[in-house]
Amino acid sequence: MGLVSVHYHITGEVGRLLFAAPVDPCRADGLWQTTCLELFLRDANEPAAYREHNFAPSLAWAAYDFTGYREGMRGANMPAPAISIEQGPDRFDLIAHIALPSQAPLHIGLSAVIEEKDGTKSYWALAHPPGKPDFHHPACFALELPAPSAS
Repeated sequence: MGLVSVHYHITGEVGRLLFAAPVDPCRADGLWQTTCLELFLRDANEPAAYREHNFAPSLAWAAYDFTGYREGMRGANMPAPAISIEQGPDRFDLIAHIALPSQAPLHIGLSAVIEEKDGTKSYWALAHPPGKPDFHHPACFALELPAPSAS
């Protein structure tokens, strides 16, 4: 099984953002309800099923497998990702190293829920479908990661 590293970089007045209190890295549900960085992976050979990863600034994380669009959700059976955080007065970086669910080419969706201390939420993604934000929508899987080459 291969590994992938994802680096999220937020710049600006990060002191205005709501970050959950730090915890020891652990699996947790409901992370998307506040500031959360997300990664969606779909095997290019199985266009219905996909995996969702959630990474919180607190170091909590979650991973779910879906059999289809918002269907068949269950906790993903995978090793814990390695997550690191770096923060400055005008930047926040989260780097996650995760095991890939497949050796096939992958379609990827990168997204974020950003909550400010005043409760304002914004939804960020490489691509959005028409209408309200929906990171599970097939239009959000905007990147393709080729299959790993043989070593």
